[in-house]
Amino acid sequence: MVQMKRQPKHPGDILKEDYLKPLSITVQNMASTLGVSRKTLSKIVNGRGTVTPDMALRLSRAFDTTPDLWLNLQKNYDLWHAAHDSILWKNVQPIFRTTLPGNTQDGIAL
Repeated sequence: MVQMKRQPKHPGDILKEDYLKPLSITVQNMASTLGVSRKTLSKIVNGRGTVTPDMALRLSRAFDTTPDLWLNLQKNYDLWHAAHDSILWKNVQPIFRTTLPGNTQDGIAL
């Protein structure tokens, strides 16, 4: 697994720095445009909320981007934090598959 060394930006940071500020759009006005509450958008912009598929669709429509852009930003942010905030996932042992159907390895049917 290739891990990013540097923490990716939260999608809310991208939204704020690359879209809202340059276009002089307030959170209240953007929330109204997106059809969501100011509180919902404020949570995202301040890094306390996540970009859901619904929000990704709204943002992509408003800024003529793709929903994948917003979802990938969120995914990268979430994966980085999952990999760095806990080490419990490292305790999981890989399951190796064999090429022949019905073979077992260490007593586990694959």
